[in-house]
Amino acid sequence: MNNELIMNNYLLVLKSTTEVYVHGTLESANKDIRELLKNCLNNVLSSQANTYDTMVECNWYTTENIEENKIIQTIEKLSN
Repeated sequence: MNNELIMNNYLLVLKSTTEVYVHGTLESANKDIRELLKNCLNNVLSSQANTYDTMVECNWYTTENIEENKIIQTIEKLSN
Protein backbone atom coordinates (compact mmCIF):
# COMPACT_ATOMS: atom_id res chain seq x y z
CA MET A 1 0.00 0.00 0.00
CA ASN A 2 1.44 3.39 -0.93
CA ASN A 3 1.31 6.64 1.07
CA GLU A 4 -1.34 8.20 -1.15
CA LEU A 5 -3.71 5.29 -0.63
CA ILE A 6 -3.08 5.30 3.11
CA MET A 7 -3.80 9.03 3.31
CA ASN A 8 -6.97 8.65 1.21
CA ASN A 9 -8.21 5.92 3.51
CA TYR A 10 -7.29 7.93 6.59
CA LEU A 11 -9.19 10.94 5.24
CA LEU A 12 -12.27 8.76 4.68
CA VAL A 13 -12.03 7.43 8.24
CA LEU A 14 -11.78 10.98 9.58
CA LYS A 15 -14.84 12.05 7.60
CA SER A 16 -16.84 9.11 8.94
CA THR A 17 -15.66 9.77 12.48
CA THR A 18 -16.72 13.40 12.14
CA GLU A 19 -20.26 12.29 11.34
CA VAL A 20 -20.36 10.06 14.41
CA TYR A 21 -19.16 12.85 16.72
CA VAL A 22 -21.57 15.38 15.22
CA HIS A 23 -24.55 13.11 15.78
CA GLY A 24 -23.36 12.15 19.25
CA THR A 25 -22.90 15.78 20.21
CA LEU A 26 -26.32 16.75 18.90
CA GLU A 27 -28.11 13.86 20.58
CA SER A 28 -26.33 13.92 23.94
CA ALA A 29 -28.55 14.89 26.86
CA ASN A 30 -25.65 14.91 29.32
CA LYS A 31 -23.68 18.16 29.34
CA ASP A 32 -20.36 16.52 30.29
CA ILE A 33 -20.68 13.89 27.56
CA ARG A 34 -21.66 16.56 25.05
CA GLU A 35 -18.55 18.60 25.91
CA LEU A 36 -16.35 15.51 25.61
CA LEU A 37 -17.83 14.72 22.19
CA LYS A 38 -17.38 18.34 21.07
CA ASN A 39 -13.72 18.21 22.05
CA CYS A 40 -13.30 14.93 20.17
CA LEU A 41 -15.05 16.46 17.16
CA ASN A 42 -12.70 19.45 17.19
CA ASN A 43 -9.69 17.12 17.34
CA VAL A 44 -10.97 15.10 14.39
CA LEU A 45 -11.69 18.25 12.40
CA SER A 46 -8.16 19.46 13.06
CA SER A 47 -6.73 16.11 11.95
CA GLN A 48 -8.88 16.21 8.84
CA ALA A 49 -7.66 19.70 7.95
CA ASN A 50 -4.02 18.68 8.45
CA THR A 51 -4.49 15.53 6.40
CA TYR A 52 -6.20 17.45 3.61
CA ASP A 53 -3.43 20.07 3.57
CA THR A 54 -0.76 17.37 3.39
CA MET A 55 -2.57 15.62 0.56
CA VAL A 56 -2.91 18.87 -1.40
CA GLU A 57 0.80 19.60 -0.92
CA CYS A 58 1.65 16.14 -2.27
CA ASN A 59 -0.80 16.56 -5.20
CA TRP A 60 -2.80 13.58 -3.91
CA TYR A 61 -5.98 15.61 -3.54
CA THR A 62 -6.81 18.03 -6.28
CA THR A 63 -9.61 20.51 -6.57
CA GLU A 64 -11.00 22.19 -9.61
CA ASN A 65 -11.75 25.88 -9.89
CA ILE A 66 -15.19 26.50 -11.32
CA GLU A 67 -16.00 29.52 -13.41
CA GLU A 68 -18.18 32.06 -11.64
CA ASN A 69 -20.83 31.97 -14.37
CA LYS A 70 -21.30 28.22 -13.84
CA ILE A 71 -21.83 28.80 -10.13
CA ILE A 72 -24.41 31.50 -10.88
CA GLN A 73 -26.17 29.20 -13.38
CA THR A 74 -26.34 26.43 -10.79
CA ILE A 75 -27.71 28.78 -8.12
CA GLU A 76 -30.35 30.08 -10.52
CA LYS A 77 -31.28 26.54 -11.54
CA LEU A 78 -31.66 25.44 -7.92
CA SER A 79 -33.67 28.56 -7.06
CA ASN A 80 -36.35 27.70 -9.62
